[in-house]
Amino acid sequence: MPLLPRVPFPIPAARLPKPSRPHRHRRFCRGHRFPIRSRRFVSSLVRWPKSRSSGFEDQSTMATRIQFENNCEIGVFSKLTNAYCLVAIGGSENFYSAFEAELADVIPVVKTSIGGTRIIGRLCVGNKNGLLLPHTTTDQELQHLRNCLPDQVVVQRIDERLSALGNCIACNDHVALTHPDLDKETEELIADVLGVEVFRQTIAGNILVGSYCAFSNRGGLVHPHTSIEDLDELSTLLQVPLVAGTVNRGSEVIAAGMTVNDWTAFCGSDTTATELSVIESVFKLREGQPTAIVDDMRKSLIDSYV
Repeated sequence: MPLLPRVPFPIPAARLPKPSRPHRHRRFCRGHRFPIRSRRFVSSLVRWPKSRSSGFEDQSTMATRIQFENNCEIGVFSKLTNAYCLVAIGGSENFYSAFEAELADVIPVVKTSIGGTRIIGRLCVGNKNGLLLPHTTTDQELQHLRNCLPDQVVVQRIDERLSALGNCIACNDHVALTHPDLDKETEELIADVLGVEVFRQTIAGNILVGSYCAFSNRGGLVHPHTSIEDLDELSTLLQVPLVAGTVNRGSEVIAAGMTVNDWTAFCGSDTTATELSVIESVFKLREGQPTAIVDDMRKSLIDSYV
């Protein structure tokens, strides 16, 4: 049988596929546009180097977005101060865990109800010095809170007609703004138990000052329709910088959508990145260190006892 004629080698250039690029010597990985000699570059895209990712891990966010049983009004179900945190009893365990993970090493996180309800953030008001509860609070709830909170925190139940104290009073550790129609006796109790100066005030024409603002010892957020003149007046009273803004994607009810102290804040899950940035800026959350703040509180307590 005759042998087939041998194919001449090399193949004529006319039969070769034309290269798409002028560099004929570059061979490409299957499925990738990167040349084989750049495999190290490909792997760097697939797996981030530790040096690149560590920079983002160090920048922890000081404001946390959470929700309570699909409800973004988390300020209704919690109360946060520099000395303790109250969380509504029952509900999602994730809600309590979010507070516990952030705060448990510094201050007590206590589950409770007030008057048999879970809207504790709107029914009570407090700071590092004390906690005021409405007359609907049961004896068992009162005793539970006294047992769980630090000894230096005065827990007081008051007989006030406007029983939603959280809606009617806003305070930090030094100043309180109150509903214009609160009883005179209630005003005196606020000053005595919380150790603050009391001012009857409105915010953007709203008498429910506890609902339309939130402030700490470092800054505050108020109703978005607050005028420049009112902002200046309130800032002078509180001695902290104030910003008019919103939470939960445009909600004007500030205190219902967030709760804050001197080093951390919790906001509803609908809060936008822009709103979160404003909150972290005005409350100076990235500057606050919980250990330093709590240590100062302990030193002042020791001095007062001595």
